[in-house]
Amino acid sequence: MPARVALGPQGRDVRLSGELTEGVADRLARLLDAHPDVERIHLTSEGGLVDEGAAVGALVARRGLVTYVPDYCVSACTLAFVRGRERLVLEGARLGFHAPYEAGPFGIEIEADSAPERAAYLAAGIEPAFVDAALKVRPDDLMVPDAARLIAARVATGVVDVYRFPDSTLDDGPDPIQARALVLRSVPILTEIERAAPDIVRDLVAWYLDGYAQGRSEGEAIDGLRRRAARVVAGAFREAEPTTLLALGRTTLRMLNRVGPERDGTCAAASEGLGAVLTRSGIGESELAIARAIFPRHPVLDPSPETSPLASRDCADLRRAFSAALAHPSPEAARALRPLFFPEGSLAHVTAQAE
Repeated sequence: MPARVALGPQGRDVRLSGELTEGVADRLARLLDAHPDVERIHLTSEGGLVDEGAAVGALVARRGLVTYVPDYCVSACTLAFVRGRERLVLEGARLGFHAPYEAGPFGIEIEADSAPERAAYLAAGIEPAFVDAALKVRPDDLMVPDAARLIAARVATGVVDVYRFPDSTLDDGPDPIQARALVLRSVPILTEIERAAPDIVRDLVAWYLDGYAQGRSEGEAIDGLRRRAARVVAGAFREAEPTTLLALGRTTLRMLNRVGPERDGTCAAASEGLGAVLTRSGIGESELAIARAIFPRHPVLDPSPETSPLASRDCADLRRAFSAALAHPSPEAARALRPLFFPEGSLAHVTAQAE
């Protein structure tokens, strides 16, 4: 698909996403002429025409733009990336290199003269040994160095986290269909919520799209999405049967016992209550099965505060708390789990049930 070239929020970023077909550089030039305050270009491309990649790179160099790869930039795209005043990659993003090629008979890829690419890479200050290695890779293969190698070879100047720049997850098309797919992929349990209450997911998709348009970072977007989904989940499970709470308690303890370093996100999720546990992207089929059993009843938004009193607990403390609760016989265990899952207002909720 030909690259989409679009202005980002506040007129400071350009998003380029897709194949570098003929005319992409001209479209970029017109956009930059119309918006002189652009500082960065987000590049997400599988490559394309070498001449277009080089022309995009020339525009980047002439305008003194920062280049940024939020996902992947391979083949001819790298000719644009290396011309950036600063060259930044998101944690986990991929840059891919190989020798240039021409299309031969029957669609066979034939290696082409690599002198222009070699000259472009060397002019950008890239380590000669890296350039040699990159241009020895067959056209049907790809060299994807890790971030440390990219920086050591002066291909990239830095690695950034998901909170640094405006979100690029919808650069290839910020429409509700794409946003919905991203939202459901980021928080799998929302698939179950959507079956019971599609309006809730539609509202979350609209919130995500609005944040993308306004320039919210990817980190802020995913964090906010999970917080909102967590409150919906917590509201749906407040009336859960004791057997369901016990199953969720055992699942949470298993997740906590799998944690390695204390900084693992499971600890943070458990400290924020049940909703945060079930909205992690790493939940498995057993947790989704529990959700299917409860979500036929209409989920409601939990009006409780987003910050849990358990948030200051570390992993070891959380393990002890869940272990102690689950050590009780079943009815008492469910009652002991409730304030762990629903810290705010839980005692009042239990008292009301008892009455």
